[in-house]
Amino acid sequence: MMEVLFNPRSVAVIGASTKELSIGNRVIKNLVDFGYKGRIYPINPKADEVRGIRAFGSILDVQDEVDLVHIVIPNKFVPMAIEDCGKKGVKVVIINSAGFKEIGGEGAELESQAVEKAKEHGIRLFGPNCQGIINTDADVRAYCNFTFTKPETGNISIVAQSGGVGEVINQRFSELGVGVRMYASNGNACDISIPEIIKYWGDDELTRVIVVHIESLPDPGEFMEVAREVAAKKPILAMKTGRTIEGAKAVSSHTGGLAKVDIATELMFRKCGIVTFRDEEELCQAAVAFATQPIPKGNRVGLITNTGGPAIIATDELVEAGLEIPPLSDNAVETLTGKLHAAAAVSNPIDVLATGDAGHFRAAMDTLMDDPQIDSVFLNFVTPFFVDTDSIAKEMAEVNKEGKKPIICNLMTDKAQWTETIRILKASGIPFYSFPETAARALAAMTRYNNLVSREVGTPTIFDDVDAEKAKAQIQTARNEGRELLSADEVFSLLDAYKISTAKWMTASNPEEAVAAAREIGFPVVLKVDAESIVHKSDVKGISLDVGEEEVKTVVEEMEERFAAEKPRFLVQEFLPEGKEIIIGAKAEPGIGHLIVFGLGGVYVEVLEDVAFGITPVTAYEATDLITSVKSHKLLSGFRGEEGVDEKALAEILQRVSQLVTDFPDISEMDLNPVIAYGDRALVADARIRISEE
Repeated sequence: MMEVLFNPRSVAVIGASTKELSIGNRVIKNLVDFGYKGRIYPINPKADEVRGIRAFGSILDVQDEVDLVHIVIPNKFVPMAIEDCGKKGVKVVIINSAGFKEIGGEGAELESQAVEKAKEHGIRLFGPNCQGIINTDADVRAYCNFTFTKPETGNISIVAQSGGVGEVINQRFSELGVGVRMYASNGNACDISIPEIIKYWGDDELTRVIVVHIESLPDPGEFMEVAREVAAKKPILAMKTGRTIEGAKAVSSHTGGLAKVDIATELMFRKCGIVTFRDEEELCQAAVAFATQPIPKGNRVGLITNTGGPAIIATDELVEAGLEIPPLSDNAVETLTGKLHAAAAVSNPIDVLATGDAGHFRAAMDTLMDDPQIDSVFLNFVTPFFVDTDSIAKEMAEVNKEGKKPIICNLMTDKAQWTETIRILKASGIPFYSFPETAARALAAMTRYNNLVSREVGTPTIFDDVDAEKAKAQIQTARNEGRELLSADEVFSLLDAYKISTAKWMTASNPEEAVAAAREIGFPVVLKVDAESIVHKSDVKGISLDVGEEEVKTVVEEMEERFAAEKPRFLVQEFLPEGKEIIIGAKAEPGIGHLIVFGLGGVYVEVLEDVAFGITPVTAYEATDLITSVKSHKLLSGFRGEEGVDEKALAEILQRVSQLVTDFPDISEMDLNPVIAYGDRALVADARIRISEE
């Protein structure tokens, strides 16, 4: 049905109006003005024609087949109109009308009725409360939309949940003189979804880059499945709005508190290979480069400039984005020497000087294209009046035709005077920008995409030494007793079942049992109060460290008296020597799985917030990536002569936690904090697990 939606042979508008300032009139006008190649049928029982086109009283009065129908009538009449469309054999309906689930109550009920009617007749619905679609293909020219921007034909396809955001993006491409392939804004998305549209464009050869705006994801699993497949074939650039809305329920774990609003969406994008943006302008400018240039195969940039300052700005921006400006190869230096002005800089950046001509630029570009140490080319091109800039642009265009490496240009000129130079560059497909920062960010986005899709992430390790039945029993015990928080013995038994290394431990009900447990574990020990009502033990002085044999009984008696109202038990653990304190945790995310966190742990975790998040299931590659991406990684790997920690042991804990929460999705929150890491091992010293109510 996506083919019918974007390539309809005929379009009817139920609610076509003779009033100029109405959506029903505007849709007809847009179809005509855009040069729609199919047949148009205005449906209006009170008019003979709309914009010079014969009108029909009902969709049933149209004798020919109708592929696509716009509905632009009051919401209460929409289900009836869909019924008529079903009788007519219509395949797809765009509901432009508003007043459905976005207003709640009665509107939501009307939307449900519309969906049911459509299902009865095998009709696909787009919307409601939406703009519609645009297809710029010369053989279609379908402007099934009531907005005003008439895009040129291009290779960028845009899908936006918000019509307002979508039109801003569409308009910006128009201002930049950049063409669009297809456009869609599906509003409430009661039926046809954004993932379906992305999948269709993934198979569309003329769509080179897909721009996505979303506000919410009703089915994250569907989105991830489709996006992962499509992003491997072509770039998806996405922007999620509503990132700071407060609404998540309070969580007791460190992991839950560290998971910022909507971080799951950003992680989901990354896992799928989607390049994310938080700025519409940056997204649009990057899309321009993706639409015409090959993807860089690495992060090494070769710069050519005929002016100094902008090259420095570009270099700063590129390096800060994680790209490299490597020295030229010896062969490249030898090749260039003698081909540039004597005062030119034969290095990286290559400064051809302000007097550099077409031959100089061509020599520099050819050299970088042939240099195996360079993955992309960045041009800083100012247009002096004393140089033939048109011929320089022509040489750039010739090199670009070869398509060896991406070329991004910072063009510094007076656009009103250097019109021919601009025309040549535009026709060549080389993206050019007015500011070096903008150009650098576009190239950085392309490099990010390459990094995402070229990762060898691998598949999750399935540990076959786990005891899932034992873990299930611990969870079921808590559930049977109506508890969300697992007790200490349940938590550590669960970790033992999944071979997650912990400090030696035992539980006790009274001072005498605590003494016996401590003797078996060996002194000194750590004593912790264990009660469902006590979440953060250190906050209420429920932990005693480095306890010797003579002190165990007294310490437990004091805790027993202090927390008498909670009827506590006690956790007795071996006292671990000093090491690096780490937090590893997980938090359930509906429709996705679990967020998993790694970072600097202990009591300062919420102060420093030096953590990295991922989405389960976690592979060995992703576990290592989490460890190395925290700011404090230097402290973990060994700093100023200090011994580094066992990162393989930490990676294994991450993978085992991932398997545990994947096997038991009813684990809603898990904190392993701290995990004490040493040079040859890593042990969980404290842990907390909460299960969902259902």
